[in-house]
Amino acid sequence: MGYETPHDVTEIDANPKSPKSYVVAACLAGIFGIVGIHHFYVGRGRHGLFDISLSIIGFGLIFYGARDDVRNSIVVMGVLFLVLDYLHTIYFMYKLIVGEYRDGDGLLIKYPGQK
Repeated sequence: MGYETPHDVTEIDANPKSPKSYVVAACLAGIFGIVGIHHFYVGRGRHGLFDISLSIIGFGLIFYGARDDVRNSIVVMGVLFLVLDYLHTIYFMYKLIVGEYRDGDGLLIKYPGQK
């Protein structure tokens, strides 16, 4: 005689769902992507500060480099910072779309219908 599991036992969810809304996170990332507002929404403030820093540095270098007495290499550096920020946002969106992104508490931000 082996041990049998009762039928009324519920499964424990190995990946509990985050209380953060998938739709809100996706919209914030799509609209304010390079600024990093979506990171603050999902509880990842350090990532948000990283995004804001990249944006400020990138735009600052572009505006500073746009002056006549400054080399064009500074503008190129500013553009590279913004490209890096954009790639970081694309990575976030990819992880969110495939349902693998976790909020600040380590909980999955699940898309509607994801198990």
